[in-house]
Amino acid sequence: MEFFTTLEAILETANPKEKIKFFKTFYTHYHDKSLSTYHDSKPKVFESPSFSLICNVVDAKTMPKRTALSTDLGKAILIHAIAHIEYSAIDLALDHAYRFRDMPQKFYDDWLEVADDEIRHFLLCESLLKKHGYHYGSFDVHAFLFDVSQRSLDLVTRMAVVPRHLEASGLDANPQMIQKLSKHHDSFSKEAITTLETILKEEVSHVQKGDYWYKWACEKEGVNPENYFDIVETILPAAKKKKPFVNVKARQEAGFSCAELRIITDAKCQE
Repeated sequence: MEFFTTLEAILETANPKEKIKFFKTFYTHYHDKSLSTYHDSKPKVFESPSFSLICNVVDAKTMPKRTALSTDLGKAILIHAIAHIEYSAIDLALDHAYRFRDMPQKFYDDWLEVADDEIRHFLLCESLLKKHGYHYGSFDVHAFLFDVSQRSLDLVTRMAVVPRHLEASGLDANPQMIQKLSKHHDSFSKEAITTLETILKEEVSHVQKGDYWYKWACEKEGVNPENYFDIVETILPAAKKKKPFVNVKARQEAGFSCAELRIITDAKCQE
């Protein structure tokens, strides 16, 4: 079993159950140090996401507004959206490890660990969906995260855009979703809150890893890490747009400086 060839095959596996089983086998071999590794092979730029074979993929701009969280349908649509983010995040973490060659061992350790975490998060969401009569693929999804990943193909940009920007945005969005769900006291809402709290707590370390490797890549390439938002805006032009809520505490724990946070929020920040 060769490291990069196997990662490519896992990335192209569509069925969640098969993908997760394949990864677990691979990850066991990785820990056992029984994989061969050929860094001279060339990574693919994937034309379509693996989930396109099991989900109905639509343009992100055409996604309908979510139904009120007072209904089970509304909560199911929300949890499905989170499940899709987590499933996409599995592939994103795997793609980090697959795409960038001749990196320190810690790089591969970090992103395979993140992929393993994202699998657990996806399974939490999927279990909750199934408990209430739905499954991954019950609702339309978009390919925004996949599209962004395949447009950020150098290490500095990838680490800036994916873990340090998009995943950090999840640190902001998650508390807002928890707050909205807390207004409802049914069992579905309570279970959803527990799931989201677990994800929020563990996602901070993922952004921390992105922060570490972003700064590492900047130093290696002679790029000023303070140009973070300018780098992100080469892919996502609205990166500097102020947000109504920024999770300052979680972002600081993940490595954001007050100078960076002042660009996107007026909330108080202390070094």
